[in-house]
Amino acid sequence: MTLLPSDEPDLDARALRVVRAVSELGSMTAAAAALGYSQPAVSQQLKRLEGRLGMPVVERAGRGVRLTEAGEILARHAITVTMALDAAAGELTELRGLRSGLVRIAAFPSASAAIVPGLLSRIAQTHPGITITYVEAEPPEAVQTVRENRADLAITFSYPGDRVDPHRESAHGLSVRTLGKDGMRIVLPVGHRLAAVAAVELADLAGENWIGGCPRCRGHLLQLCDRRGFTPRISFETDNVAAVLGLVESGIGVAMLPVLAIGTVGVRSGVAILPTTGGDSRTLHAVTAVGADRIPAVAATLRQLAAQVDAAQVDAAQVDVAQVDGAGGRDIAGA
Repeated sequence: MTLLPSDEPDLDARALRVVRAVSELGSMTAAAAALGYSQPAVSQQLKRLEGRLGMPVVERAGRGVRLTEAGEILARHAITVTMALDAAAGELTELRGLRSGLVRIAAFPSASAAIVPGLLSRIAQTHPGITITYVEAEPPEAVQTVRENRADLAITFSYPGDRVDPHRESAHGLSVRTLGKDGMRIVLPVGHRLAAVAAVELADLAGENWIGGCPRCRGHLLQLCDRRGFTPRISFETDNVAAVLGLVESGIGVAMLPVLAIGTVGVRSGVAILPTTGGDSRTLHAVTAVGADRIPAVAATLRQLAAQVDAAQVDAAQVDVAQVDGAGGRDIAGA
């Protein structure tokens, strides 16, 4: 029985994966490294593909290569085809009861302590056949690893309301799921004039020295303060949460930190941790390629991630409870 016309192009999944990798990474060397092949093997795959098609797929461009028009057509469809094949393979694996698979995760630094360990533990308990790899990266870089097929899942954050949102721009065209909110807190020396208030109005800290965190956190602080009519005087910069708390405790300055980050190092007795009057927070996201949730290993990881974020937020709420207990019952309800 003839299923296809005799002149139908002869394509195979491995060749499409190679074309996709060359398109995304810009060179055969990088494509070979990403796919786990040798460079000669990638070259042979492309030569065989070109022989079957009867037209070139890549052409030399300086020291590298670029896709021809035919190559661009293949690359455009390769994403959908390879994703569907991965999903089919995953479903067949589930059907066989193996429940195996590989999920590559990238996440921002404070998630390394607050979310990732619990997630890995949950996966090991519920899906022991799934292998997880992990790299730490700030949100734009983590999203890029998904776009370049170097990761299957990026755990990221964004600040709602900011005029410039690098996350929104970098994640365009990918699947973005909201995992929850992470409240922002003002950190003051315990003897500060505002340490006993229920919530801090940022404008009341206009004259203070500030300790800035990661670049995106500093950018968010600048935008929040700009809305209150002042520019914060950022005298010190570090993305080490323990260092920030130590500097504040020593009276060097004040800071703004996410609750999840504070929870990873614990509350110091010499600092006061307070919500803002605006209830400022950041949003946590899970970013994948479109359709990746049809791959059983990725779908299982997403479910466990959602559960772990919920658990981490419950744990992080102890930051506020500790402040109440340590401040003689100071009321910060609704924080």
